[in-house]
Amino acid sequence: MAVAPINKVREVVDYAVTRIDPAKIDLGIPNYGYDWTLPYVRGSSAARTISNLEAVQIAIAAGVPIEFDEVAMSPFFHYEKDGLLHEVWFEDVRSYREKFALLPLYGLRGMGYWQIMRLFRPNWLLLADTFQIIR
Repeated sequence: MAVAPINKVREVVDYAVTRIDPAKIDLGIPNYGYDWTLPYVRGSSAARTISNLEAVQIAIAAGVPIEFDEVAMSPFFHYEKDGLLHEVWFEDVRSYREKFALLPLYGLRGMGYWQIMRLFRPNWLLLADTFQIIR
């Protein structure tokens, strides 16, 4: 599944605001993706953490289309390497836009990134276009 599917993120925020003042809540934003080897086996499968840029590069190198899950509001794709099927989920501008929209919708205080050191320039351009950045 997606790193942070918007439908599940909304469920968490819906619950959190019933227990905590929204003005005290920061939303965690993932700045990475997962490359899973299939078939997934609960308890033994592990994904490789990749950058969003690396995810796009893998899709290009494999010659596969990037799809978009309208429920999770997240991009994903499948590719084969060394005889193994892979499934990759990551973040892009469309998925970030959905997450960013939750801040004013719920009146959240702000947000913070997981894996901030993985450069993904489209994220920073969208961030600057969407919010007033306080330094």
